[in-house]
Amino acid sequence: MSGASVASVPVVCSSRSLARYGGQSPARPPDEQLQLFIVRLTYYAMNYLFSGILLFSWAAFGQAPGVAGSSQVGQAVPNDTSSQAKALINQAIQALGGEAYLNVKDTAQEGRAYSFYHGQSNSTGALYWRYTKFPDRERVEVTKKRDVVYVYNGDQGYEITYKGTAAQDPTGMADYLRRREYSLDWVLRRWLNEPGVALFYDGPAIAEQKQAEQVTIMNARNEAVTLFIDPATHLPIKKSFSWRDPKDKQRNIEEEVYDNYRLVQGIMTPYSVTRFYNGDMASQRFLNSIRYNQNVSDSLFAASVSYDPNRPPTKK
Repeated sequence: MSGASVASVPVVCSSRSLARYGGQSPARPPDEQLQLFIVRLTYYAMNYLFSGILLFSWAAFGQAPGVAGSSQVGQAVPNDTSSQAKALINQAIQALGGEAYLNVKDTAQEGRAYSFYHGQSNSTGALYWRYTKFPDRERVEVTKKRDVVYVYNGDQGYEITYKGTAAQDPTGMADYLRRREYSLDWVLRRWLNEPGVALFYDGPAIAEQKQAEQVTIMNARNEAVTLFIDPATHLPIKKSFSWRDPKDKQRNIEEEVYDNYRLVQGIMTPYSVTRFYNGDMASQRFLNSIRYNQNVSDSLFAASVSYDPNRPPTKK
Protein backbone atom coordinates (compact mmCIF):
# COMPACT_ATOMS: atom_id res chain seq x y z
CA MET A 1 0.00 0.00 0.00
CA SER A 2 2.90 2.34 -0.50
CA GLY A 3 1.76 5.71 -1.81
CA ALA A 4 -1.88 5.35 -0.56
CA SER A 5 -3.10 8.18 1.71
CA VAL A 6 -6.03 8.20 4.13
CA ALA A 7 -8.01 10.40 1.75
CA SER A 8 -7.57 7.91 -1.04
CA VAL A 9 -8.80 4.87 0.92
CA PRO A 10 -11.79 3.55 -1.01
CA VAL A 11 -15.14 3.11 0.72
CA VAL A 12 -16.09 -0.52 1.31
CA CYS A 13 -18.92 -1.44 -1.05
CA SER A 14 -22.38 -1.65 0.44
CA SER A 15 -24.96 -4.32 -0.44
CA ARG A 16 -26.77 -1.73 -2.55
CA SER A 17 -23.62 -1.10 -4.60
CA LEU A 18 -23.09 -4.82 -5.09
CA ALA A 19 -26.67 -5.22 -6.29
CA ARG A 20 -25.87 -2.95 -9.20
CA TYR A 21 -23.45 -5.60 -10.40
CA GLY A 22 -25.76 -8.55 -9.93
CA GLY A 23 -24.39 -9.30 -6.47
CA GLN A 24 -20.76 -9.50 -7.60
CA SER A 25 -17.95 -6.96 -7.71
CA PRO A 26 -16.58 -6.09 -11.19
CA ALA A 27 -13.42 -7.92 -12.18
CA ARG A 28 -10.15 -6.26 -11.05
CA PRO A 29 -6.49 -7.01 -11.82
CA PRO A 30 -4.80 -9.26 -9.21
CA ASP A 31 -2.57 -6.43 -7.89
CA GLU A 32 -5.56 -4.13 -7.39
CA GLN A 33 -7.55 -6.93 -5.69
CA LEU A 34 -4.69 -7.47 -3.25
CA GLN A 35 -4.49 -3.73 -2.52
CA LEU A 36 -8.28 -3.55 -1.96
CA PHE A 37 -8.13 -6.57 0.37
CA ILE A 38 -5.42 -4.88 2.50
CA VAL A 39 -7.39 -1.62 2.62
CA ARG A 40 -10.54 -3.44 3.70
CA LEU A 41 -8.64 -5.37 6.35
CA THR A 42 -7.17 -2.12 7.73
CA TYR A 43 -10.59 -0.42 7.65
CA TYR A 44 -12.31 -3.24 9.57
CA ALA A 45 -9.49 -3.47 12.11
CA MET A 46 -9.70 0.27 12.87
CA ASN A 47 -13.49 0.11 12.95
CA TYR A 48 -13.51 -2.75 15.46
CA LEU A 49 -10.83 -1.03 17.55
CA PHE A 50 -12.91 2.15 17.75
CA SER A 51 -16.06 0.15 18.59
CA GLY A 52 -14.20 -1.72 21.33
CA ILE A 53 -12.95 1.52 22.87
CA LEU A 54 -16.45 3.01 22.74
CA LEU A 55 -18.06 -0.06 24.32
CA PHE A 56 -15.40 -0.13 27.02
CA SER A 57 -16.11 3.53 27.81
CA TRP A 58 -19.83 2.84 28.04
CA ALA A 59 -19.25 -0.15 30.29
CA ALA A 60 -16.95 1.87 32.54
CA PHE A 61 -19.65 4.50 33.06
CA GLY A 62 -22.39 1.93 33.48
CA GLN A 63 -20.48 -0.05 36.11
CA ALA A 64 -18.86 2.83 37.99
CA PRO A 65 -19.39 2.56 41.76
CA GLY A 66 -22.05 4.90 43.01
CA VAL A 67 -24.03 5.30 39.79
CA ALA A 68 -27.72 5.04 40.55
CA GLY A 69 -29.43 1.98 39.06
CA SER A 70 -31.97 4.03 37.10
CA SER A 71 -29.24 6.15 35.49
CA GLN A 72 -27.98 5.20 32.03
CA VAL A 73 -25.03 7.52 31.61
CA GLY A 74 -23.56 5.41 28.82
CA GLN A 75 -26.65 6.06 26.67
CA ALA A 76 -26.51 9.83 27.03
CA VAL A 77 -28.44 12.09 24.68
CA PRO A 78 -26.20 12.70 21.62
CA ASN A 79 -25.61 16.42 22.26
CA ASP A 80 -23.78 18.45 24.86
CA THR A 81 -25.22 16.69 27.90
CA SER A 82 -22.83 18.41 30.29
CA SER A 83 -24.17 21.87 29.49
CA GLN A 84 -27.77 20.63 29.69
CA ALA A 85 -27.12 19.01 33.06
CA LYS A 86 -25.38 22.14 34.34
CA ALA A 87 -28.32 24.31 33.31
CA LEU A 88 -30.81 22.03 35.06
CA ILE A 89 -28.73 21.86 38.23
CA ASN A 90 -28.32 25.65 38.29
CA GLN A 91 -32.09 26.01 37.91
CA ALA A 92 -32.61 23.61 40.82
CA ILE A 93 -30.22 25.58 43.04
CA GLN A 94 -31.99 28.82 42.17
CA ALA A 95 -35.38 27.22 42.85
CA LEU A 96 -34.15 26.07 46.27
CA GLY A 97 -33.22 29.64 47.14
CA GLY A 98 -30.04 30.47 45.25
CA GLU A 99 -27.53 32.27 47.45
CA ALA A 100 -29.80 31.92 50.49
CA TYR A 101 -29.71 28.13 50.08
CA LEU A 102 -25.98 27.97 49.36
CA ASN A 103 -25.14 30.10 52.40
CA VAL A 104 -27.11 28.19 55.05
CA LYS A 105 -24.80 27.79 58.05
CA ASP A 106 -27.05 25.99 60.53
CA THR A 107 -30.61 24.78 61.12
CA ALA A 108 -32.93 24.10 64.05
CA GLN A 109 -35.78 21.69 63.30
CA GLU A 110 -38.71 20.00 64.99
CA GLY A 111 -40.72 17.13 63.57
CA ARG A 112 -41.80 13.52 63.71
CA ALA A 113 -39.97 10.53 62.25
CA TYR A 114 -41.11 7.01 61.38
CA SER A 115 -39.03 3.92 60.70
CA PHE A 116 -39.86 0.93 58.50
CA TYR A 117 -38.57 -2.61 58.08
CA HIS A 118 -38.91 -4.20 54.64
CA GLY A 119 -41.36 -1.43 53.79
CA GLN A 120 -43.58 -2.09 56.82
CA SER A 121 -43.91 0.42 59.64
CA ASN A 122 -42.29 -0.78 62.87
CA SER A 123 -42.95 2.29 65.02
CA THR A 124 -45.68 4.76 65.92
CA GLY A 125 -43.34 7.62 65.19
CA ALA A 126 -41.08 9.65 67.42
CA LEU A 127 -40.81 13.36 68.02
CA TYR A 128 -37.39 14.77 67.23
CA TRP A 129 -35.44 17.98 67.59
CA ARG A 130 -32.59 18.31 65.13
CA TYR A 131 -29.74 20.79 64.93
CA THR A 132 -27.22 20.92 62.11
CA LYS A 133 -24.15 22.98 61.36
CA PHE A 134 -22.89 22.67 57.83
CA PRO A 135 -21.04 20.68 56.69
CA ASP A 136 -20.50 17.91 59.24
CA ARG A 137 -22.14 18.52 62.61
CA GLU A 138 -25.54 17.25 63.69
CA ARG A 139 -27.47 16.68 66.90
CA VAL A 140 -30.77 14.77 67.11
CA GLU A 141 -32.85 14.57 70.30
CA VAL A 142 -35.74 12.09 70.44
CA THR A 143 -38.62 11.16 72.80
CA LYS A 144 -40.85 13.68 74.53
CA LYS A 145 -38.28 14.08 77.30
CA ARG A 146 -35.51 14.55 74.71
CA ASP A 147 -33.42 12.18 76.80
CA VAL A 148 -31.97 10.11 73.94
CA VAL A 149 -29.48 12.11 71.92
CA TYR A 150 -27.35 11.35 68.88
CA VAL A 151 -24.38 13.63 68.19
CA TYR A 152 -22.25 13.63 65.05
CA ASN A 153 -19.14 15.75 64.75
CA GLY A 154 -16.88 15.17 61.75
CA ASP A 155 -16.35 11.43 61.45
CA GLN A 156 -17.26 10.73 65.10
CA GLY A 157 -20.68 9.74 66.40
CA TYR A 158 -22.11 9.35 69.91
CA GLU A 159 -25.27 8.10 71.61
CA ILE A 160 -26.22 9.80 74.87
CA THR A 161 -28.70 8.14 77.25
CA TYR A 162 -29.21 7.95 81.02
CA LYS A 163 -26.37 5.43 81.09
CA GLY A 164 -23.89 7.93 79.73
CA THR A 165 -22.23 8.62 76.37
CA ALA A 166 -21.22 5.75 74.09
CA ALA A 167 -19.54 5.74 70.71
CA GLN A 168 -21.74 4.84 67.78
CA ASP A 169 -21.20 1.28 66.58
CA PRO A 170 -18.98 1.10 63.46
CA THR A 171 -21.71 -0.23 61.15
CA GLY A 172 -24.19 2.45 62.10
CA MET A 173 -21.51 5.11 61.79
CA ALA A 174 -20.50 3.92 58.34
CA ASP A 175 -24.14 4.10 57.19
CA TYR A 176 -24.47 7.62 58.55
CA LEU A 177 -21.26 8.88 56.93
CA ARG A 178 -22.25 7.38 53.59
CA ARG A 179 -25.68 9.04 53.64
CA ARG A 180 -24.08 12.36 54.57
CA GLU A 181 -21.52 12.08 51.76
CA TYR A 182 -24.35 11.55 49.25
CA SER A 183 -26.78 14.01 50.84
CA LEU A 184 -28.43 16.63 48.64
CA ASP A 185 -26.69 19.48 50.48
CA TRP A 186 -23.25 17.92 50.13
CA VAL A 187 -23.77 17.19 46.44
CA LEU A 188 -25.03 20.66 45.55
CA ARG A 189 -22.85 22.64 47.94
CA ARG A 190 -19.59 20.64 47.91
CA TRP A 191 -19.34 18.19 45.03
CA LEU A 192 -20.09 20.84 42.40
CA ASN A 193 -17.13 22.92 43.60
CA GLU A 194 -14.65 20.04 43.49
CA PRO A 195 -12.20 19.55 40.61
CA GLY A 196 -12.94 16.70 38.25
CA VAL A 197 -16.72 16.63 38.69
CA ALA A 198 -18.66 15.41 35.62
CA LEU A 199 -22.30 16.19 34.76
CA PHE A 200 -24.58 14.08 32.56
CA TYR A 201 -28.07 14.79 31.26
CA ASP A 202 -29.89 11.45 31.17
CA GLY A 203 -33.09 12.74 29.55
CA PRO A 204 -36.74 12.94 30.62
CA ALA A 205 -37.97 10.47 33.23
CA ILE A 206 -40.81 9.67 35.63
CA ALA A 207 -40.21 10.03 39.38
CA GLU A 208 -42.96 9.53 41.96
CA GLN A 209 -45.60 9.63 39.22
CA LYS A 210 -44.28 13.03 38.09
CA GLN A 211 -42.55 14.20 34.94
CA ALA A 212 -38.88 14.82 35.66
CA GLU A 213 -35.56 15.70 34.10
CA GLN A 214 -32.84 13.24 35.10
CA VAL A 215 -29.24 14.32 35.64
CA THR A 216 -26.23 12.51 37.10
CA ILE A 217 -23.37 14.14 39.01
CA MET A 218 -20.14 12.16 39.27
CA ASN A 219 -17.16 13.30 41.33
CA ALA A 220 -13.46 12.52 40.89
CA ARG A 221 -13.79 9.67 43.44
CA ASN A 222 -16.05 7.84 40.99
CA GLU A 223 -19.09 8.41 43.21
CA ALA A 224 -22.33 9.44 41.53
CA VAL A 225 -25.75 10.76 42.45
CA THR A 226 -28.76 10.92 40.16
CA LEU A 227 -31.24 13.76 40.62
CA PHE A 228 -34.79 13.88 39.28
CA ILE A 229 -35.83 17.51 38.84
CA ASP A 230 -39.35 18.84 38.33
CA PRO A 231 -39.38 20.60 34.92
CA ALA A 232 -42.07 23.05 36.09
CA THR A 233 -40.82 24.08 39.55
CA HIS A 234 -37.17 23.05 38.99
CA LEU A 235 -37.16 21.57 42.51
CA PRO A 236 -35.61 18.16 43.22
CA ILE A 237 -38.18 15.36 43.35
CA LYS A 238 -35.85 12.48 44.12
CA LYS A 239 -32.19 11.69 44.69
CA SER A 240 -30.68 8.25 44.09
CA PHE A 241 -27.28 6.65 44.54
CA SER A 242 -25.84 3.16 44.80
CA TRP A 243 -22.95 1.54 46.63
CA ARG A 244 -21.42 -1.90 46.88
CA ASP A 245 -21.41 -3.69 50.23
CA PRO A 246 -17.82 -4.72 51.03
CA LYS A 247 -19.04 -7.88 52.80
CA ASP A 248 -21.44 -9.51 50.36
CA LYS A 249 -20.32 -7.51 47.27
CA GLN A 250 -23.95 -6.75 46.44
CA ARG A 251 -24.95 -3.35 45.10
CA ASN A 252 -27.48 -1.40 47.17
CA ILE A 253 -29.62 1.49 45.99
CA GLU A 254 -30.66 4.30 48.33
CA GLU A 255 -33.19 6.97 47.38
CA GLU A 256 -34.74 10.04 48.98
CA VAL A 257 -38.02 11.58 47.87
CA TYR A 258 -38.73 15.26 48.61
CA ASP A 259 -42.27 16.60 48.89
CA ASN A 260 -44.46 19.33 50.38
CA TYR A 261 -42.02 22.17 49.74
CA ARG A 262 -42.56 25.39 51.69
CA LEU A 263 -40.76 28.72 51.54
CA VAL A 264 -38.90 29.43 54.80
CA GLN A 265 -36.59 32.43 55.07
CA GLY A 266 -36.17 32.50 51.31
CA ILE A 267 -35.37 28.77 51.07
CA MET A 268 -37.67 26.17 49.54
CA THR A 269 -37.74 23.42 52.16
CA PRO A 270 -39.19 19.90 51.76
CA TYR A 271 -41.39 19.27 54.79
CA SER A 272 -41.62 15.61 53.86
CA VAL A 273 -38.57 13.40 53.18
CA THR A 274 -38.95 9.66 52.54
CA ARG A 275 -35.94 7.36 52.30
CA PHE A 276 -35.93 4.05 50.40
CA TYR A 277 -33.42 1.22 50.63
CA ASN A 278 -33.37 -1.24 47.71
CA GLY A 279 -36.92 -0.25 46.82
CA ASP A 280 -38.34 -0.64 50.35
CA MET A 281 -39.41 2.34 52.41
CA ALA A 282 -36.90 2.77 55.26
CA SER A 283 -37.88 6.01 57.01
CA GLN A 284 -40.00 9.12 56.80
CA ARG A 285 -39.49 12.58 58.29
CA PHE A 286 -42.17 15.22 58.59
CA LEU A 287 -41.15 18.72 59.64
CA ASN A 288 -43.29 20.77 61.99
CA SER A 289 -40.95 23.76 61.87
CA ILE A 290 -37.47 24.76 60.75
CA ARG A 291 -35.35 27.86 61.25
CA TYR A 292 -32.18 28.74 59.40
CA ASN A 293 -29.01 30.51 60.55
CA GLN A 294 -29.83 30.62 64.26
CA ASN A 295 -26.19 30.76 65.39
CA VAL A 296 -26.49 27.28 66.86
CA SER A 297 -23.94 26.82 69.65
CA ASP A 298 -20.92 24.58 69.04
CA SER A 299 -21.48 23.08 72.49
CA LEU A 300 -24.46 21.13 71.14
CA PHE A 301 -22.08 19.01 69.09
CA ALA A 302 -19.53 18.33 71.83
CA ALA A 303 -19.42 14.84 73.36
CA SER A 304 -16.95 12.38 74.82
CA VAL A 305 -17.29 8.67 75.54
CA SER A 306 -18.05 7.86 79.17
CA TYR A 307 -18.92 4.15 78.93
CA ASP A 308 -18.75 1.12 76.64
CA PRO A 309 -22.12 -0.65 76.23
CA ASN A 310 -20.32 -3.84 75.11
CA ARG A 311 -18.24 -4.11 78.25
CA PRO A 312 -19.71 -6.21 81.09
CA PRO A 313 -20.60 -4.16 84.18
CA THR A 314 -17.97 -4.08 86.89
CA LYS A 315 -18.77 -6.29 89.89
CA LYS A 316 -18.87 -4.45 93.19
